[in-house]
Amino acid sequence: MEKEKKRNRYLRIYNQLLELLEPHDNPVAAMATIVSVLHHKFDYYFWTGFYLLHDGELIVGPYQGPVACIKLKKDSGVCWAGINQKESIVIPDVHQFSGHIACDSRSNSEIVVPLKSKEGDIIGVLDVDSKDLNSFNEVDKLGLEKILHLINM
Repeated sequence: MEKEKKRNRYLRIYNQLLELLEPHDNPVAAMATIVSVLHHKFDYYFWTGFYLLHDGELIVGPYQGPVACIKLKKDSGVCWAGINQKESIVIPDVHQFSGHIACDSRSNSEIVVPLKSKEGDIIGVLDVDSKDLNSFNEVDKLGLEKILHLINM
C-alpha cells in the first residue's frame, strides 16, 4: 500500500475511533475497540492485540486473530524490546530478529508500539503481526502511536 494511501487510512481510522471512544472511561473497552477496528481495516494485519504489564510479566490483553501466547518470556522478543527500549519497533522480517517469540509461525513481520499511562509510564504494548514480510513502516508507526493516545489510562 502506498504511503499516502496508508497515511489517509490511518487518519480516517483515527477519526472513527475518536467518535467510537468518546463516551468511554474504560481502558480495556477502548483497547478492544481499537484492536477490532484496526484488525478489520488493514488486510495485512494478521494478529492485532495488546500485551499488558502485570506484576513484571507481559500478559495478553484484548486481541484479534489466532490464539496468542498468554505470557511472553521476560526480556525476549519484539514486545519486550519495545518496552525495554521505550520506543516503537518495526521488524521487517521477524526471522532475522534475535529472540523472536513465534506464537504463530505464519507471522513474518511485526510492529510493536508502547502503551503509556497518563503519567507516561509504559504499561504494555500494541503488537501487530503480518503474514507478509516488510508490511510495516514509519507511516504505521506514526499512525498507531497517535491512535494509542486515545486510550486514557
